[in-house]
Amino acid sequence: MSTPSILVIDDDPDFVDVTKAILETGDYDVRCAYNLDEGLAMLEEKAPDLIVLDIMMRGMAEGLIFARKIRKDPRYSKIPILTLTSMRDQTGFYFIGEPVHSQFFPVDECVEKPLEPKALLEKVEQLLADKSDISE
Repeated sequence: MSTPSILVIDDDPDFVDVTKAILETGDYDVRCAYNLDEGLAMLEEKAPDLIVLDIMMRGMAEGLIFARKIRKDPRYSKIPILTLTSMRDQTGFYFIGEPVHSQFFPVDECVEKPLEPKALLEKVEQLLADKSDISE
């Protein structure tokens, strides 16, 4: 079995470095993008098994738009997306009820930053397991 690949897309270089280091302890192949254009280019180059995506980039909810865009593309629509966000800190806004919505916010899991390393690895493991259950 090959090593699962993860694409981390976040505009905070420090957060990306820490997230990459944590994921690599779980033996994942991690690639990183610091904006959505880089993320899309990496996605088109080689589709990952999972995407870790920030919502708030450049002061806007660009991650939400990115998630909607790739969910419409049949090449990427089945890739699990884990969003890690500090939206509440940045805007004071947070989703009431369930943040994940197939039309409005089409991701698999939405978690507030910071996330403990063990919890991050558990979320990633669960999403990858769910993906393999679906594809079997």
